[in-house]
Amino acid sequence: MCLYFAKEFFDHKFDSVESLQLYMKSFGVGAPFILTLFQAFQVVVPILPGYLGCAAGAIAFGSATGFWCNYIGISVGSILAYFLAKRYGIDLVLAMFSREQYEKWSARIEKSRSYEWFLFIATLLPLFPDDFLCYLSGLMKMSSKKFIWIIILGKPWCILAYSLGFGLIK
Repeated sequence: MCLYFAKEFFDHKFDSVESLQLYMKSFGVGAPFILTLFQAFQVVVPILPGYLGCAAGAIAFGSATGFWCNYIGISVGSILAYFLAKRYGIDLVLAMFSREQYEKWSARIEKSRSYEWFLFIATLLPLFPDDFLCYLSGLMKMSSKKFIWIIILGKPWCILAYSLGFGLIK
């Protein structure tokens, strides 16, 4: 999916706001669904930063629709990442992220008094390694219920800011 969109980008299918909007609309009524799937995928396979999808969604569909597609997709992807790490363990996390990144964040978390609050605040902030923290959370003794609530309550604010900001470009 990422390779397909990268090819489309390099083929100049969406090199302006107008061309991006036309490109996304070419998928018809399924376009918002495709964006939602893309956002879930980019969390599970963290190749691209999430704000790129947020920008594309807000520009192509406007702030409101872009927000909902991004929020649902990123939240579903975050929850999937948590459960993948819970199921497959540290080997999966180290296959996707560097050992240095794992050790750096593990050390920070050990110093933290409350990982749950740290994770909640991290989900509020832009450009934080949210994808990695979702996988890392799956390795911790945090309940899935607590993790899901942190994602549901924390994720929308940064995504909303991106959606409103990029939605102005439209």
